[in-house]
Amino acid sequence: MNEFSDAFSLAMRMVVDLDPALIEIVARSLFVSLVAVCVASLIGLPVGAAVAIFSFPGRRVIAVTLNALMGLPPVVVGLLVYLLLSRAGPFGVLGLLFTPTAMVIAQTLLVLPIVASLARQASETLWDEYAGQLRSFGASRLRLISTILWDGRVPLATAILAGFGRASAEVGAVMIVGGNIDHVTRVMTTSIALETSKGDLGLALALGFILITMSLAISTGTYALSSAFQTKTAL
Repeated sequence: MNEFSDAFSLAMRMVVDLDPALIEIVARSLFVSLVAVCVASLIGLPVGAAVAIFSFPGRRVIAVTLNALMGLPPVVVGLLVYLLLSRAGPFGVLGLLFTPTAMVIAQTLLVLPIVASLARQASETLWDEYAGQLRSFGASRLRLISTILWDGRVPLATAILAGFGRASAEVGAVMIVGGNIDHVTRVMTTSIALETSKGDLGLALALGFILITMSLAISTGTYALSSAFQTKTAL
């Protein structure tokens, strides 16, 4: 009991005092996750909207595939990226393995199906409402996509938050491709796993507090945006 209370007290002091080691890990985690979410959003949002708006061969297959990939196991993604970036892999010459860039690539692959699938669902609802009006204006395909994305910015922001939640809480893929190297690729989730195995519960608890706080903030933001969208739709 004393060990736990001591670890809890140490964790609280580290958070309150903004311990440099703690801040470094949190900053790296946020950088990797935010970059991955930005890249996934730039690709996934227009792809999801295009699948919702346009009719083309294989459209239904793509929609089903996006939904299926939302539950893609992180360790499988980590293994795939590892094989691609290892020295024997096709991109091994780039020397990206065990770097933050490799972690961004892995998290982007994990977040992309989530953002694209949720964007498709939101865009389908908006397209059913505005299809006739937009077609009467003779809007181009690019214009159709941009209009739907802009009008659906609230539910699409929810999709982005969901993707960030997945990225920030991920451990398997970043552990495989990042190597959990101190001061290089160590992030919150991998640090918690390592420090717990070492018995350093203070740092693990401090990181856990921050990760839980982030999760609560993401959930609150998602709920607020969903409520705002429902209110707007009702009006």
